[in-house]
Amino acid sequence: MISEPELVGGAPFETAEVLTEDREPRPPRGRGPSWAWALGGALVASALWGAGLYAYGLGQRDEGVDLGGYKPVEELCEKAELKGLAMVLGERATSGAGPFLDEPALSESSCHVNFGEGEREQSVGVTYTLHKESDPGVEFAAHAKYHELILPVAGVGEQAFFGDRGEDGGSLWVLDGQAVVKIDVHRNYYSENGEPLDGAPDLSGIDVPLTQDVRALLAALKK
Repeated sequence: MISEPELVGGAPFETAEVLTEDREPRPPRGRGPSWAWALGGALVASALWGAGLYAYGLGQRDEGVDLGGYKPVEELCEKAELKGLAMVLGERATSGAGPFLDEPALSESSCHVNFGEGEREQSVGVTYTLHKESDPGVEFAAHAKYHELILPVAGVGEQAFFGDRGEDGGSLWVLDGQAVVKIDVHRNYYSENGEPLDGAPDLSGIDVPLTQDVRALLAALKK
């Protein structure tokens, strides 16, 4: 009969420790808890995500309102040639500039031009407003109606309205993008009873040369 071999020295042979599913492995020495590593990774990811959003926001930053090429103009009389009106009112005589406003939200300039000579002289007023932040189209039509400009005019700007005063003249307002141009023509009176002097032009139908001149002025304001 073969018996189990005896170890030299009589000491029993030690078996290796076996890791089973019922026992958890010991954490490596010199390392912190696993939750600390997880928290650190989450913080890094959050920082990178925030930096990405910031960079995206910089790329999507509003660059301001598109002015469509229009610029502030101080010497408006130089831009407003008004050649169409000169054909009706006579030779262009004198002109003068009004106050000039140029602020971050708005710029505005104006001028008046006289045509003809002496007592037959007729006056034309021109105003140019450039809205740099707000949308003037929201209230343009309502504002024109309030000032009795109720006749729509096609073929100039985005919106245009004419206020007809018959033989005494009229006013034309034009909206084009962020720009608003207004031209007013009125017949001068010099007689004591308020009647026009003999030879003063009949301004009926003045909307036709007005439209031509406003169209030319809009183009000049972009140069």
